[in-house]
Amino acid sequence: MDRDIYRGRIFTVREETHELPNGHRETLDLVRHGGAAAVVAVDAQDRICLLRQYRVVVDEWLWEVPAGRREPDEPPEATARRELAEEAGLQAAQWEALGPILPTPGFCDERIHLYLAQDLAPAPLAREPGEIIEVHWLTLAEAEAAIHAGELTDGKTQCALYRYRLWRSAAP
Repeated sequence: MDRDIYRGRIFTVREETHELPNGHRETLDLVRHGGAAAVVAVDAQDRICLLRQYRVVVDEWLWEVPAGRREPDEPPEATARRELAEEAGLQAAQWEALGPILPTPGFCDERIHLYLAQDLAPAPLAREPGEIIEVHWLTLAEAEAAIHAGELTDGKTQCALYRYRLWRSAAP
C-alpha cells in the first residue's frame, strides 16, 4: 500500500510500490516535488544574470541562475517570469524555452524547466526574507571559467548555461 512518509511545504516523501517494465515489483521511497523553473537572463551586452545566493543546506554561497519552485497549477513559464522578477528585479520581453531537466531521477520527480529571457527591463524585487542574494553579470565565457574552476557548482545552472550555449550555436 502506498503511503506518505512525510508531507512538507516543498515536497512529499512517499513509500510507493511500482511494477517495473520487466515485471519486477519494487517498493521505493520517492520524493514528489511540484517542479521548478530556471532562467538564463541575457542583457543587451550579452552578459548573463547570475545570482550569488547563500544556501543553508550546504552552508555555502552558490552561483545560480534565477530559479524557483512552481506554485500549484502554475505554468512553468509563469514561474520563470515570477522568479526572474522576484530574485533579480528583471522582466523580459522575449522568452524561449530551453527544455526541461530531471536533476535527481533516481529518487525525485522534480522537473526543472529552463528558459532564456532577453530584452530585459527592471522589475520590482520581491525576495523572501530567507533569500540572501547578490545580482551579478557575467559573460558566458566567465561563467564557463567559473564552472571549470569549481566555483560554479550548481547543477541546474550548469545545465541551463549548457542549453544556452547550444541555443546560441544553433541561432542564425
